[in-house]
Amino acid sequence: TEKREATMSSRNPERKQRLVGQDSHLSRIFLLLLFVVSAQGVTPNPEACLVSSSVNGSSISCQPPAQIPHSLPADTIFLAVEFFNLTQLPADFLQGVPNLQELHLSSNRLEDLSPKFLLPVPQLKVLDLTRNSLTRLPPGLFRISAALCTLVLKGNQLKFLEASWLHGLKALRHLDLSENNLHSLPPGLLENFPDLLTLDLSNNYLQTLPPDLLRGPLNLERLHLEGNRLRVLGEGLLAPQPKLRYLFLNDNRLASVAAGAFRGLQKLDMLDLSNNLLTTVPTGLWTSLGKAARNLKDGFDISSNPWICDQNLADLYRWLVANKDKMFFRNHTRCSGPEALKGQRLLAVAESH
Repeated sequence: TEKREATMSSRNPERKQRLVGQDSHLSRIFLLLLFVVSAQGVTPNPEACLVSSSVNGSSISCQPPAQIPHSLPADTIFLAVEFFNLTQLPADFLQGVPNLQELHLSSNRLEDLSPKFLLPVPQLKVLDLTRNSLTRLPPGLFRISAALCTLVLKGNQLKFLEASWLHGLKALRHLDLSENNLHSLPPGLLENFPDLLTLDLSNNYLQTLPPDLLRGPLNLERLHLEGNRLRVLGEGLLAPQPKLRYLFLNDNRLASVAAGAFRGLQKLDMLDLSNNLLTTVPTGLWTSLGKAARNLKDGFDISSNPWICDQNLADLYRWLVANKDKMFFRNHTRCSGPEALKGQRLLAVAESH
């Protein structure tokens, strides 16, 4: 049980599974292995970047105290320039590397990017801008980035977004906007991203979401909304995504969930509603969950909510008993009232009801 609970928990980032940027991290691990096992193309000089060559092209990784090269091999396909505290990059920084596929600029202090920054790299597939100081993106930045499939903007200082900033992205599959200062989202943000699989909006300051947020993607699989300030989960928000598999709503301020909020989610493998303000839920909320053979196969978490264990939870009681083998953190899922049941495990109350 503890092993499965560790898989379920999304409050600890190190224990939560994420797909955003996963391909890029695997690529970087692979490259580091290449550096270790192959002496060819590796420069031991600490002031030089690590360089690896293959039949596909050159891969370059630069971290301090290495010096950032003034020019790059024309066949460069992977470039990482990280931990340099750079506030600016020249507009022509990527000039001469038309085949670049992955660009990692994490852990700098970039404040803005030139609208022309990506023009020299039309084949770019992964752009990682994690932990910079970006407050906005220049319109037109992605106008020839039709191949880009992973965009990571985690840990920047974005307070708002404009849908126009993302125009030009046609193959986007993973979008990470977590750990910014977002208080709201514009309508139509995802309408041009039919291939989007993962959306991460966790750890922002969102109190509400536009009703059309999920209209556009056709096969969304993972939705991270944890760590915001959401108070209500409405009827139609999730309706456009019947193939959704992982839904993280934990660590919000949810006090109300509409009866039809999960209707149509026939493939949901994991649901996290923990650490909210739920005292009760409407009859019928769970109707579509836990029935199919694979439904909620990775479990659900409704712990750390102030549940009022009265007759209004009768529908939840029945559902819990039928799906108790998929329930995580049972000892942390307890009644806050009425007084006679305060502190008792919710599942025990359900089984005795």
